Amino acid sequence: MALTGRLFCFLAIERPHHEGLEARIAEAIAPAIEHMGYELVRVQVSGKERPVVQIMADRADDAPFTVEDCEAISHAAGAVLDVADPIRGEWTLEVSSAGIDRPLTRTKDWERYAGHLASLELAIPQEGRKRFRGIALGADAEVARLRLEDGTEMAFPRSNIRKAKLVLTDDLIAATAAPAKRN
Repeated sequence: MALTGRLFCFLAIERPHHEGLEARIAEAIAPAIEHMGYELVRVQVSGKERPVVQIMADRADDAPFTVEDCEAISHAAGAVLDVADPIRGEWTLEVSSAGIDRPLTRTKDWERYAGHLASLELAIPQEGRKRFRGIALGADAEVARLRLEDGTEMAFPRSNIRKAKLVLTDDLIAATAAPAKRN
């Protein structure tokens, strides 16, 4: 007896953690942009009268992010949000790359940029502080690690990190610069 059927392979894509309205927007748009070959880095909503929905994304293939990528994501996300209608009234959509001093929202961001200077802000103070700065040492699903300027290594629960991002330095610029094209 021959077996017939289909084999499905699903790759788990780590999505950044969001809450409230930003979580609803991220859940709505992530499948569409992932299908197009992009990864969601962050959704942020700001403003009250006419909110701005900011979407940061990366290309899944790690190729440089272009204006055409912004346009493609804008069209897809805009269509999804028009149907989902998570925000009453008028709102503005902004789409961008994560940039060189990018937010560190996913485990892969912490791992990829280990060795670079980062800053983070906590929701609840740890050791009497909410703000820390140091060399990113990586992360897993539960904690992110920094070596502080005094040499102390600290682990921060990911669930307590309000925001984290790379700090723009000459080393970061050199590490992220596109290689020179050969003739």
